[in-house]
This record gives sequence, structure tokens and C-alpha cells, in this order.
Amino acid sequence: MGEVYDARGIANLMLDESERMERRMTNLALQKLLYFAHAIFLIEQKRPLVSGYFEAWEYGPVHPTAYQAFKVAGAEPINFRAARLNVVKGTREAITPPSDPDIIRHISRIVQSYGRMTPGRLVDISHAKGAPWHFVVDKGRTSLAFGMRIPDDVIRERFKHHKVSIGSHPSAGEPSEDTPFA
Repeated sequence: MGEVYDARGIANLMLDESERMERRMTNLALQKLLYFAHAIFLIEQKRPLVSGYFEAWEYGPVHPTAYQAFKVAGAEPINFRAARLNVVKGTREAITPPSDPDIIRHISRIVQSYGRMTPGRLVDISHAKGAPWHFVVDKGRTSLAFGMRIPDDVIRERFKHHKVSIGSHPSAGEPSEDTPFA
């Protein structure tokens, strides 16, 4: 069983890769890429990529810890890296991205595949009928879904329902920032 990573460290790696491609990424787009990276890793490697969990928010899956780390960027492209608070020293410390070459390759592949898509396209893909986000939101309408969490077993079973949309305009438009369901 391999290591499960801090979602903020994986997010930092994604931002590094995105900059290497000379692209900038918003928190909304980063959340979708983080979800795709986790889901595909979960299916291919049979284990989670990141610790914590994803929730179904208005514009798709969001990792609350990673979201909070980049929330101050708002709808603007992120130009910093996530840090953690050292409660003993009262200081902020850098979160080192993983150095495992397999993880770096996986993240590079995700950013290459999905990183060129607009946030609206990423939202469309994450909202696919029958896919994990849709399943949890649909279930939440008829029963009590605990904090709209998207469990790993649901991701594993339902990720295959994701499709790349081919419509001329994303159905959600081009949202700028995500919000939890009220």
C-alpha cells in the first residue's frame, strides 16, 4: 500500500505543472483537476491519492481542505502555493509536493489532459449524469447526505459515467468560483 498525500501538496504539484505549460489555473479549475487525479488514481492504483474527502458543491467536486488553502485567490489565477500552519511555532510552512516519479507522471498526465479545458468544460464533465457528483447530489435531494461527501467507493463505481461534453457552450457557462450547496 503506497502513501496517501496531502491534497494541498498534490495541488501545489498541479500548479507547478500548469505553470510549466505556461498556463494559469483558478481554484475552481484546480478543484476539478484534483478530483480527476484522485478518481483516476483510485481506479488505476486501487488506492486513494489524497487524504481527506471530496464534497459535491454547486460546480462539481471540491476538496474542502485544498479549497480553503487557495480560497483567497477568489476567481483569479492562483499565483502562490498552499502552506500549512505550524501550531507549535505559529508559522506557515511550505507543503512540499510529492517527489515520487509515478505521482509526478500521473499529475502531469492529468494537467496535460484536463488543464487546457475551461472551468465551464470541467464543470460539465464533473456534472455528468450518473457520475459521482450527480449521484451524491441526486441522493441528497431524496435523503440525508452527510455534508454532500463523495465517498471513494462511489467514485470507484461511478467515475466511468464521466464524458467529455462536446456542446459548443458549457451548460454551466463559465463560473468563476465554487460554493457549497446551501
